[in-house]
Amino acid sequence: MNEMSSLKSQIGEDILECPIINCRILFLIGQLGPGGAERQLYYLLQSMDRPRYLPVVAVWNYRENDTYIHQIRALGIHVLPIPNASRSITRFFGLIRLVKKLKPEVLHSFSFHTNFPAFCCGLITSSIAIGSVRGDFPQTYYNTGSILGKLCLRYPRVQICNSSIVAKKIRMFWRFLTPKRLCVVRNGMDYSLFKNSLLSVSKPIHILAVGSLLAYKRWDRLIDAAVELKNMKYDFLIRIAGAGPLELSLKQQVQNLEVKDCVEFLGYCPNIPDLLARSSFLAHTSDTEGLPNAIIEAMASGRAVVTTDVGEAPILVEEGNTGFIVKRNDQKKLVERLGLLIKDPALCARMGEAGRVKAEKEFSLNRLVFETIETYRVAGWKEP
Repeated sequence: MNEMSSLKSQIGEDILECPIINCRILFLIGQLGPGGAERQLYYLLQSMDRPRYLPVVAVWNYRENDTYIHQIRALGIHVLPIPNASRSITRFFGLIRLVKKLKPEVLHSFSFHTNFPAFCCGLITSSIAIGSVRGDFPQTYYNTGSILGKLCLRYPRVQICNSSIVAKKIRMFWRFLTPKRLCVVRNGMDYSLFKNSLLSVSKPIHILAVGSLLAYKRWDRLIDAAVELKNMKYDFLIRIAGAGPLELSLKQQVQNLEVKDCVEFLGYCPNIPDLLARSSFLAHTSDTEGLPNAIIEAMASGRAVVTTDVGEAPILVEEGNTGFIVKRNDQKKLVERLGLLIKDPALCARMGEAGRVKAEKEFSLNRLVFETIETYRVAGWKEP
């Protein structure tokens, strides 16, 4: 391998094509596929003053065709790969080389497992390191591994958590590992994408469910509810938008329970706003979450929500006003609440309208940018 090829493999061809990349804020993220954290990073970049903050994105597990790579580049932002090596230590040294070249003032780790590498780079380069705790913590903590999980929770010393519930749990149960400052910055929403459209009066009633086909999402629970609703003669169609390793087993469950006529798997769908516009309400049956984007998106679209009492869902959804909260193991209540909205479109509409008002008030992109930048200042960043 010649010198140029070696350099490309270390810091990415994109950075070589630009002799100088001005970078004040470097975002480090695990990957840029179709996930909630990835979407929030895109929203943040889309909404911030890019000529002022000069953001650049580095990707730990880079795949050229990942969803948000091209969308972020369309904003005029460099997306740079960390060396795609099998050993994490090789990627770590590649990150150090990249940070030394870019000299960012702030290094913001947007994925939990990249927190500690970002912290170390901050020490070496004098960048201000910011960490992130997102999603279904503590599962993310355990998946990261015992040693690295502890280091990523403890360092950097200032971190952003997108859920007040998760932040409270960390302070209670991981208090000896808690970073010096754990700032809560809730997710934002692009309301220009999610229109408050009228509910369709056609039959069957469409119920949307959004999320990866993973065990903790508990789509089996929703499928079991479909069986009971069908036996009760309700006219409905549950549409599950998402892909994942449980696709075959879930489809087999649907076939075995003879509900193929009222449960549909859509696979990965990039256009969730259109699906919400064609749906009457959202069903969310997960066992663990932080701040579920699917619920916020449904509210932004003027759609009622039936959700389990997981993460910040009980804070997002006002019981009886914008939707219904059911306990995770209360299958009877889940079926009852789903049935109530199926047979009462007027109630769906009232709840959806109340949800839209709440979402507009609490999840603006301007707030997301302001609170994120304010966290950098808390960590000691002094803008020129």
